[in-house]
Amino acid sequence: MDPVTLGYLGVATVVILVAVGVPIAFATAFTGIVGLIFIRGFDVAMAIAGSIPHAESAHYSLSVLPLFIVIGFLAMHAGITTSAFNAARVWVGRAPGGLATATIFASAGFAAVSGASTASTAVFTKLALPEMEARGYNKSFAAGVIAVGGTLAALIPPSAILVIYGILVEESIGALLLAGFVPGILSIFVYLAVITIVVAINPNIAPKLEATSIMDKIRTIPQLAGIGFVVGVILVGIYFGIMTPTESAAVATAIMVVMALAKKISFRDFRHGLLDAIQTTVMIFMVIWGVLVFVRFLAFTGLPGVITDSIVGLDVPRGVILLAIILLYLVLGMILDGIGMMMLTLPVVYPTVVGLGYDPIWFGVLLVKLIEVGVVTPPVGLNCYVVNGIRPDIPLHHVFKGVTPFLIGEVVIISIIVFFPDLILFLPEMMR
Repeated sequence: MDPVTLGYLGVATVVILVAVGVPIAFATAFTGIVGLIFIRGFDVAMAIAGSIPHAESAHYSLSVLPLFIVIGFLAMHAGITTSAFNAARVWVGRAPGGLATATIFASAGFAAVSGASTASTAVFTKLALPEMEARGYNKSFAAGVIAVGGTLAALIPPSAILVIYGILVEESIGALLLAGFVPGILSIFVYLAVITIVVAINPNIAPKLEATSIMDKIRTIPQLAGIGFVVGVILVGIYFGIMTPTESAAVATAIMVVMALAKKISFRDFRHGLLDAIQTTVMIFMVIWGVLVFVRFLAFTGLPGVITDSIVGLDVPRGVILLAIILLYLVLGMILDGIGMMMLTLPVVYPTVVGLGYDPIWFGVLLVKLIEVGVVTPPVGLNCYVVNGIRPDIPLHHVFKGVTPFLIGEVVIISIIVFFPDLILFLPEMMR
């Protein structure tokens, strides 16, 4: 059989397996190994597949991923996230949609020490949703705010998914983390604008809170100092070249451990934080291993090169091709989780994007923003499922309804990223 045809069959096989519920790590690994057997024989296929877990994991730079994950889970189990939410509530609670605004700010704070979208959503479903309900907030609106707030963890450094992108395409993790900062901040302000407009149209959806004194606000500042310090260590260390991303993650993790101990975290919570981090790390690396086996198979078929040449050679403006890629990811985001979507498509899409002359750092940020949209878009909006899983009394379609106004904001953010790439690239360029 022609290798390119075999490559197409492999891609179709993975899509079918994922569609019927096979975990993407196993679907890609199985297809890759079977394909390699067809092309190179059993012994070579086993040698390639067997070497990948160690060869692709035993890199110093990859230790940044579990370190960032540990930071987030320790912050959650030590109650540091709760302190951040309480402080945000005191500062902005009086504004229109104040608790919703506080949730967005607190989600951004958690994102800055976590990088895990679903973890952020789970935390604030338990923390912020009961508070908003008690104050008379519309449940659908409150659930939508929490689901959207969780997406900030995908862009604001340290972002686990940006790290994974950097690993897969072999781009600078430090540059990617810095590139995510501005669009992450932009996303916060767009979400706040959406909240303000929705509440202005229907004030009953989010009643105002009581006013707080300036002294009450000042007293909450120490509750934000810890998260601010951790974020500062990461960004300053990377930006000024004082530390590599891995070194800054290690220092930030040590700081978070000290902060957790200062909060008198129990041994049980400390243990649960580490176990959650281990489980998440293992899941991510299993997916990476499976996809890399599949990528090796595709490389032997020559399919990525054939597709890249055919797309780059099309007699249409490159902007049209970029629009098609954006629409592709928006559709895939409705049926696949973010990491799986990225890993399935990058072997083909990344060479195409680079061949068209787009900056790979910029594209990584755009891709992550598209993945953010996917985790709140039906039918497989993972963050919405997390909210519904924790609070089954709020029907899933009500959660999606609460997210709907924010999807308009996402269109605005994506448009800014596409038309103003310098906003994303100026920090990485200054670092260089």
